[in-house]
Amino acid sequence: MKKIVIALMLLMSVFAHAQVSINVNIGTPPSWGPQGYDDSRYYYLPDIDTYYDVTQKQFIYDNNGRWIRQSRLPSNYRQYDLYGGYKVVLNDYRGDAPYTYHKKHRAEYPKGYHGKPQKNRGNKPDKAYKENNKYKNKNGNSKNDHPDKSKGNSNKGKDHRHDNHH
Repeated sequence: MKKIVIALMLLMSVFAHAQVSINVNIGTPPSWGPQGYDDSRYYYLPDIDTYYDVTQKQFIYDNNGRWIRQSRLPSNYRQYDLYGGYKVVLNDYRGDAPYTYHKKHRAEYPKGYHGKPQKNRGNKPDKAYKENNKYKNKNGNSKNDHPDKSKGNSNKGKDHRHDNHH
């Protein structure tokens, strides 16, 4: 009997110290995402009537009654300023379909909607950065690199004078 009591006490102490840990990894929000909402999965962008899925890194938009998921904005919104536009953080979605309440979202957050002030998670890249990194090919070189530029190994310390006596 004494062994049973000791076993029960030991078992109870194990359960008393057990902790349940649930780690939900939503994904890394984009730098243009609103600061302070790292656990949110979906944003609604009222200005362009589009959703963004943080987990899948995809924009979701209505295309003639069919919901499309793409990693880029639709062509007619490619110039949209994601850093400047307002992002509504959604909590009323079901599963993988934030558009379940699309009519409600459009009514509550019409084009031009601005709620409380938002700060982005990161800074907007400047135009020079965008231009320098926009046209990279698979080798990491710019498509618009000058043809006379050397693309070989650097020979640091060597004299690189060029005589044009051809």
